[in-house]
Amino acid sequence: MNNKSTLASLRAFLIIWVGQLVSLIGSQLTGFALGVWVYDQTHSVMWLALTQIAMQIPFVILSPLAGVLADRWNRRTAMIVSDFGAGLAVLAAALLYLTNRLQPWMVIPINFWLAAFMTLMWPAFTASVTLLVPKEQYGRANGLVQLGEALPQIAGPALAGALYVSIRLGNMALIDFGTYLFSVILMLAFVRIPSPQHTEDGQQAKGSIWQEMRFGWGYIIARKGLLYLLMFFLLINFLGGVMQPLFIPLILDNWKADVLGYISTVMGVGMLLGTLVMSAWGGGKRKVYTLLGAGVVSSLFLMAIGLRTSIPLLAVCGFGFMFTMPLMNASSQAIWQSKVAADVQGRVFAVRRTIAWSSGIIAPLLAAPLADYVFKPAMSTGGALAPTLGPLIGVGANRGVGLLISLLGMLSVFVSIAAFFVHQIRNVEIELPDITPNVASESSEVLSDQLAD
Repeated sequence: MNNKSTLASLRAFLIIWVGQLVSLIGSQLTGFALGVWVYDQTHSVMWLALTQIAMQIPFVILSPLAGVLADRWNRRTAMIVSDFGAGLAVLAAALLYLTNRLQPWMVIPINFWLAAFMTLMWPAFTASVTLLVPKEQYGRANGLVQLGEALPQIAGPALAGALYVSIRLGNMALIDFGTYLFSVILMLAFVRIPSPQHTEDGQQAKGSIWQEMRFGWGYIIARKGLLYLLMFFLLINFLGGVMQPLFIPLILDNWKADVLGYISTVMGVGMLLGTLVMSAWGGGKRKVYTLLGAGVVSSLFLMAIGLRTSIPLLAVCGFGFMFTMPLMNASSQAIWQSKVAADVQGRVFAVRRTIAWSSGIIAPLLAAPLADYVFKPAMSTGGALAPTLGPLIGVGANRGVGLLISLLGMLSVFVSIAAFFVHQIRNVEIELPDITPNVASESSEVLSDQLAD
């Protein structure tokens, strides 16, 4: 591939990235507003968990189908369908709220609808990176993808906290619809994505939709390093899924929604700096070491979050936790992109997400009973754990939530350290050959300079 075509591919990648950045900023507004609105209306961790589960279920049950469609369709078409469908979901939320018809239970089908279309975006976008970026720059390109997720978390939550008070949920959802529409227009007008080269794996994958959905799982289990790496993320995501519904109550039970917005912004800054580091560095030569090392550090920060009712502690630990996320995710993505053939990446990546996120259906359901019936009573005055742990982390029902978060962080530390001793994970980059063609090898230096800029 010559320099001109390489730069054209890079331009297409960056245009897609800009469109997704804008739509993610809008999604931050709506996601923040819906979560706060549901908790304000119900004061129930269970209701909050149910709305979050509704966002997870499509990624589990629909991702294999989305992966097949991402490989069968042109990947630009898949991304356009994804953004437009998701935009209609937030438009529905806006109209229901503005006509005073929105009820807390309605957020569940709205989130399901939104996530169903978002499910198509991820395999199409991540598989497109392989077609637009040379292999040597996968780490940097994935760092930019992570950067696109970090930037909305900086301005998004603080802006959402202010807008929630001033213009309310309905108008925030209308803004989100506009951002999805902007992304669709960008891709229609300026983006062209080439079709992947046909490989032997791609030929073997052909068949009915059901056969193609099953192919992704067979591809993974035949490569033990990828399978064990996937199991590691399944465990980490399970522990994170239990923690996720606890974060909003941990803050809102002590402070107002604007504090939640400010702390979320600080966490977004941490993710931004992490993505900038990953974009410039690209990860170590052995990316699995970067991944697992970042996993240990992130778990230590998570463990410290629940130790005190302190805004500075929450901000520092939240910053550190989010700083490590891009290092983990971009390193993992680079490994998968270099080990999976380009014309089957949609199917394989979709099955990968289905399994990695499957715990998100069950894990949030555990948060409410553990918090409300075990840890809150245990840390209340006179509770079973208050005499022993109270002097360390404080006494009170909310301290039970903090204790649960810290225990989840401790378990995550153990899982991350244990993964170092699983040789299939530790040697995944050595034992599995790189099989993805380098689509722009002749111009990798030019592209490197562009990404560095």
